Amino acid sequence: MAERLAQLEARKAEARAAGGEKAIERHRAKGRMTARERVEYLMDEDSFQELDMLNRHYASGMGLEDSRPYTDGVITGFGKIDGRKVCVYSQDFTVFGGALGETHGEKIHKIMDLATSMGLPIIGLNDGAGARIQEGVAGLNAYGGIFYRNARASGVVPQISVILGPCAGGAVYSPALTDFIFMVKDSSHMFITGPDVVKTVTGEDVTLEELGGAITHATKSGVANFVMPDEKSVLDEVRYLLSFLPSNNMEEPPRIMSGDDPDRLCENLRDLLPSSPNQPYDMKKVITAVVDDGDYMEVHATYAQQVTCGFARIDGHTVGIVSNQPQVLAGVLDIDSSEKAARFVRTCDAFNVPIITFVDVPGFMPGVDQEYGGIIRHGAKLLYAFCEATVPRISIITRKAYGGAYVVMNSKSIGADLAYAWPTAELAVMGASGAVEIVHRRELANADDPERTRLEMIEDYEERYANPYIAAERGFIDDVIDPAETRRVLARSLDLLRGKREDLPKRKHGNLPL
Repeated sequence: MAERLAQLEARKAEARAAGGEKAIERHRAKGRMTARERVEYLMDEDSFQELDMLNRHYASGMGLEDSRPYTDGVITGFGKIDGRKVCVYSQDFTVFGGALGETHGEKIHKIMDLATSMGLPIIGLNDGAGARIQEGVAGLNAYGGIFYRNARASGVVPQISVILGPCAGGAVYSPALTDFIFMVKDSSHMFITGPDVVKTVTGEDVTLEELGGAITHATKSGVANFVMPDEKSVLDEVRYLLSFLPSNNMEEPPRIMSGDDPDRLCENLRDLLPSSPNQPYDMKKVITAVVDDGDYMEVHATYAQQVTCGFARIDGHTVGIVSNQPQVLAGVLDIDSSEKAARFVRTCDAFNVPIITFVDVPGFMPGVDQEYGGIIRHGAKLLYAFCEATVPRISIITRKAYGGAYVVMNSKSIGADLAYAWPTAELAVMGASGAVEIVHRRELANADDPERTRLEMIEDYEERYANPYIAAERGFIDDVIDPAETRRVLARSLDLLRGKREDLPKRKHGNLPL
């Protein structure tokens, strides 16, 4: 037995350094952790159980038969994060550059199948150069199996992708199918084709970072949800995100009490809004004032910033928050912000996270570019997402709520369970100035003093229409509340709605306006 145990340990030692010491040293010299170090850092201490450690490829040709390292370039297994079970795979760049071959792909298939059948989150630590060229179509077939499983697991278990190196071609489609993508500044890259191919085909001269770096995907493409400065901080952020999510779609998110009194008043909110309705303010100050300990995890923080989305807690329970941000383009909805918010709403709905909206929206972004880009279709995605959501939904109107954008932002007419407004709320088809210009065009043209008449008409319009009381009289909102009581009202409303159940009509699936 001793001899056999020694042989086993020798094989496992070889597997733990499958890429060879020189490759590991080169990898670390770039400031990167090894695949195993990443898993060990992410998981609770001594909780990771590796699977398929002694797997090797069985391909031949182009010298592959002479190089058959254990693990085949990916570490797979299960363990715990904050005491909760998860499944994980971590690509090893020191073995074939992390490229995916048949065995490599089959290992990922197996751990994904295990995660889905057991109802556990799946975390992919991606650091691979795409399909393994030497294995040809077998690698592509393995990628297809991953994509298929990503789609089948969508909305069933949380899927998180962490990009920790260069990911190109097929390697970027699996992350794109998952719920959240994390990237590391200056060391993570994602693109379909690299800079050399781009230059050859289109003549465009672009750097690796400009084409597919973390900042590009966090600000321009919207592909990356979170960007952190280094690998350890990105793995810490993954653990933080999981604390807001359930393990699967049949469970509720974990409740984490902070000691923050749910009946606490937020008196600073009474003075937050500027006196002029045309002046901006920071909606994140409203959010952090209301949620437990001001703890707000923003998603897509640097993309389409006129809308802010993120996770927080109220009375220890996870909530998803979607808000207009008056500091950026007055909080207007456009193509990017509508898609961003729609994606977040659907994620919350899939994983039983109640949705709160803070509304201060002047409308949809006008312009030729927006119309040609399909603002109608993209804006409809957000409308569809809210209409389809069955989780508890609460709306708080803080100031402007104009036109179709008001309806789209989780109004009662599209299924919000409860809707409240601050006394500063303005619910109308459009702003007073624009309404007067349209409705009273002839009177203004014939007035002796058009400017004075216009100001009087605006004042009259604001008094009669641009306030929350007409909506309250008709039941379009449930109450007008003191801003200081916002947290208290939300906590009580969420407590009421926690038992919400809604039966949906039988259908294969709806037809989202993609």
